[in-house]
Amino acid sequence: MSDRKILLALDTSTARTSVALLSRGEPLAEAAAEVGVHTAECLLPTLDRVLGEAGVALADVDAFGVTLGPGSFTSLRIGLATVKGFALGTDRPAVGISSLAALAAAAPTGAGPILATLDARRGELYAAAFEAPGEAAILAEGLFAPEELAGRFSACRVVGEGAQVCPEALADALGPGAVFCEGDPWPHAREVARLAWQALQAGEGADPATLAPRYVRRAQAEVVRTGEPTEPGPAL
Repeated sequence: MSDRKILLALDTSTARTSVALLSRGEPLAEAAAEVGVHTAECLLPTLDRVLGEAGVALADVDAFGVTLGPGSFTSLRIGLATVKGFALGTDRPAVGISSLAALAAAAPTGAGPILATLDARRGELYAAAFEAPGEAAILAEGLFAPEELAGRFSACRVVGEGAQVCPEALADALGPGAVFCEGDPWPHAREVARLAWQALQAGEGADPATLAPRYVRRAQAEVVRTGEPTEPGPAL
């Protein structure tokens, strides 16, 4: 079990950048930037706000958490580069967290697995499913058209942007057993922090140099090079 005390986490995967700070698993401070403000503009001011509110210096942070994706290519790179710089500069561990896992971690209680969804544009979704918050995925994160999710669940709780960007198509695909949960459609750093803390307690902290973004959808140049529209999926 890790003896790390203070953990700083960032989420830069979507239209809203957020930062959270924990001490021994308990929240110290958190903040989210205004939706739509680019990560390059708002990340450091939001980070300074959280550290200042908690009275914590960056040198006091014992470990870091960050979303690896899927999400916005540029914003993910900014968040990951920031955490890698902090962690490598202070010789601290860092934990990478799926943005879909972080989204699922805030799901309300209910029947069926949690289907976490984010807008992938072009009428498609990034999605993954979890039996419960904090557990391993039962549907590995991937890129899906709504109809590709048909027949996968007899009941599920849908969280995230999918309920906003293609509600009718998703409802038709999932059927009457799907419950579309109201509330925050984006992941938040508070859940990233909690999942990273759990990973550290289980001895799963990573060398920050090994962390890499998980885009799921390949950039167009990679599609041309490989002939494949998506990255290889993670093993379950």
